[in-house]
Amino acid sequence: MSDATIGSLADGHPGLLNGLDEILDPAHTALVVVDMQNDFCAENGYIHTTQGVDMSANKPLAARIGKLVEAARDVGAMVVWIRAIYDHEILPAPMLTKMLAKGKGAVCCASGSWGADFYEIGPIDGEQVVEKRCYSAFHNTQMDDILRRRGIRSLVMTGVATNVCVESTLREAFFHGYYIAMPPDCVGSANAYLHEASIKSVEQIFGYIPESDEVMGIWAGKAGAAAAAE
Repeated sequence: MSDATIGSLADGHPGLLNGLDEILDPAHTALVVVDMQNDFCAENGYIHTTQGVDMSANKPLAARIGKLVEAARDVGAMVVWIRAIYDHEILPAPMLTKMLAKGKGAVCCASGSWGADFYEIGPIDGEQVVEKRCYSAFHNTQMDDILRRRGIRSLVMTGVATNVCVESTLREAFFHGYYIAMPPDCVGSANAYLHEASIKSVEQIFGYIPESDEVMGIWAGKAGAAAAAE
């Protein structure tokens, strides 16, 4: 369905954002970077050592997300960094049970550890970092308050893992009333099948799946229009 068709259907519902050009306006959009940390992304991190998966896709992923971060900064869009801290004593019991079984007792993203440090990319001064203790960045955090104080209505979701923390966060964001865009080239997972399933779920139900170049093109267009109007 085209943006024009969506817009006509929404005419009787004031206050809705129609089409990506409105949804991704940097004035009310936050770029959310989920769990780009050594334990999830780096060689010899938790995922690599406990699951033995190929980590080679993560450096190019970080570079693509980093490019999107720079574009967000250039147009004044908010950037929020999500950091997992999974010390065993603070995890929900069901989550800990699963992690103990799959991780052979190892701690993922322990407080103050190299594993909890950001991987390849990270925040600059003034950018918000939200620490989470489970898969969703909204659960028992100040995430919603932080976004609402800035007038944020839309989130561009990036990071890892697509089917776990990215999807958990965007689902809860959707329930809180945020518009969701998830560029498929800026999310990743060790499980290709579930990665693709999450992308389909977002496309069908929770939001939009523009590639990062399309997001940056919209932002550049908004910035150009604003400069021309001055």
